[in-house]
Amino acid sequence: MARNQTTRVFAGGAHYTTRAGEKYRGGLFRRSPGDAQWESLTAGLPDQVEARVIRLHPGKRDVVYAGTQDGPYRSLDGGNRWERLGFPERGAVIWTLEFHPGRPEVMYAGTAPFALYRSLDGGDTWRKLEGAVSPEHCPMDFPTRAIGLAANPAKPDELYAALEVSGVIRSADGGETWADLSAPLIDLADKPQLKSRIGGSTDAEGMLDSHAIVMSAAHPDRVILAVRMGLFRSDDQGRHWTDMEVGRFSPLTYCRAVVVSPHDPRTLYAGLSPASRSTDGSLYRSDDLGSTWRRYDRGIKANATMMAISVHPADPNQVYCVSRCGQVFGTADGGETWHEWPLPKGVEDVYAVACG
Repeated sequence: MARNQTTRVFAGGAHYTTRAGEKYRGGLFRRSPGDAQWESLTAGLPDQVEARVIRLHPGKRDVVYAGTQDGPYRSLDGGNRWERLGFPERGAVIWTLEFHPGRPEVMYAGTAPFALYRSLDGGDTWRKLEGAVSPEHCPMDFPTRAIGLAANPAKPDELYAALEVSGVIRSADGGETWADLSAPLIDLADKPQLKSRIGGSTDAEGMLDSHAIVMSAAHPDRVILAVRMGLFRSDDQGRHWTDMEVGRFSPLTYCRAVVVSPHDPRTLYAGLSPASRSTDGSLYRSDDLGSTWRRYDRGIKANATMMAISVHPADPNQVYCVSRCGQVFGTADGGETWHEWPLPKGVEDVYAVACG
């Protein structure tokens, strides 16, 4: 499979190993049309940049946002040069960026240590949402992260935030006030197959270990949540959660990423793996909003947990995904054939991929 000759692919990682005499390889990469290798992007970015999220502006192809270890950055020229945005906190690690449906000048950001922010001017300036407080259900040896954000396509002021490791919170007023939705997730951990404890103090740790959250115009009141124990959905604003039972389709039930196709709101992609750090990963697709799933990444071998997924905004046949160890996979023909473009040697803990 040859990558589409008009597509740029971005990938970002947050941790690198270097040996004596080796040049530091950077943390934000781009593969442009015609390029044979990945290009390390550095102009205007922090030294030894860590990139945990990359988002392309939905209406401006050359505008790219990256969440770094020192707040959000933006490029106006497709990644050649970057600028730090007017973010109030220095040293805030950005884990998630989200656009308001229909009003992309309104943006939201989530950080570690936990905080949520909103911008009304395309990221030029940001305000901390003081009403967002992290519930402390399962203290860990790292600070709580706001790792995912989703807005209701039919009611854009309704927002959901996925917290690692603290469950889910919801806002009905554009982020000013928030409610904790974690109690039903904790209750599900009474089921033996949903118990999991690694570093916390409760068997509900796996259900509170949120990784991604999405909503779809095909069912605007449905929230789909990816956690350590798989995929779960709520059709009543988080009052109840139902196991989507991805284990019926694959033993790889650890879910790090789930996305909705921008072309068909019924189509979902999910990255499934055995564990947070594993030697196996897979990409699954559903065409009925999660009722049934099929293996999508035919003919490739992910050697680590599948961490992020991106669907081309103008071409539904182009899908890209990335494993934790730096493998970037892509298809340009709807999954019939795939190609792998490994990131430079030494890149680890890859969290982000975007294409457009």
